Amino acid sequence: MSKAAFHVFSPKKLLSGVVFASPHSGAEYSDAFISRSILSPHQIRSSEDAFVDQLFAAAPDFGVPLLTAVAPRAFVDLNRAIDELDPALIEDVPRRGQNPRIASGLGVIPRVVAQGRPIHRGKLTLAEAQQRINRYWIPYHSELQRLLQQAQSQFGQAILVDCHSMPHEALQTMGKGSGPLPQVVLGDRFGTSASGAVTDQIEAAFVAAGLNVWRNTPFAGAYITQAYGRPSRGQHAVQVEIDRALYMDEAAIQPSSNFAALKALLRGVIIEISQIGAEPASLAAE
Repeated sequence: MSKAAFHVFSPKKLLSGVVFASPHSGAEYSDAFISRSILSPHQIRSSEDAFVDQLFAAAPDFGVPLLTAVAPRAFVDLNRAIDELDPALIEDVPRRGQNPRIASGLGVIPRVVAQGRPIHRGKLTLAEAQQRINRYWIPYHSELQRLLQQAQSQFGQAILVDCHSMPHEALQTMGKGSGPLPQVVLGDRFGTSASGAVTDQIEAAFVAAGLNVWRNTPFAGAYITQAYGRPSRGQHAVQVEIDRALYMDEAAIQPSSNFAALKALLRGVIIEISQIGAEPASLAAE
C-alpha cells in the first residue's frame, strides 16, 4: 500500500460548507493481505465501493473537497466505530452485548465480505487489528473532522455527503409491485443526522438528474452519519448509495459502458448539492 492513509482533493477556493467523502472506495490491497486471505484477489473486492471516488471526482471543480479512502473496506472499515471489534476474528477481545454488525462479521476489521464469505485464515492478534486502525482509521477520521470543522467555521454549517454504492441484488427483493426500484438511496437515519431541508435539497438534486430516489430504505446510514450528523448544531450528514448496476459490471468489477454518462450526470448533481452549502446556514435549515 502507499504511504498515504487517505487522499483529499481540495478546491482552489473553498466555496461551500459541503464535504464529499468516499470511505469504501479504497482499493490498495497489499500482497501480504492477499496472501493471508482465503479469498482470491477478485473475490476480496466484492464489498468494495469500486469507482465511487471517480464518480464524485469533480467535487473540487465546484469549490468543495473530496476525501477518499486508500485502504480497502475488507482491510479496515472506516464506516464502523473504532471499538467495533469482532471477538470471532480478533484474539483477546471480550465478548460483550450483541452488536448486529459485529455478529454478522462486519466490524471495524471485517471478518467477511459480501455474501458472508470469510476473509482470513485464522484469527488476528489484537495488535494487528490496532495497527490497521492506527494506520488508516484514525488518520481518515481526523481529516474528515478537520474538513467539517473548516466548513462550519467558514460557512456556519457543514454538510457531509458520504458516498457509497449498493449491490443491485440487494434491491431486487424490494418493492415488488410498488413501482420502480431506487437508483439512489439517501440515508439520514430517519431525520436524525441531517435537517429535513438539507436532505430534501440533496434529494432534489438527484431527482432533477432523472434518478429514482428512496430514503432510508434499505440503507439509513451507519457509523459515519451517526457520528457526524448533528443538525441542531449545523452539522448535517447524509449517506448516498448508488446502484452499482448503473455504472459497473458487478461480476467483473469493471466500469460499464454507462460509467462516463453517469459520471457526467453526477457533475450536475454535485453542482446543485455544493450550492446548498454556499447558502447561509439559517436559510439552508429553513
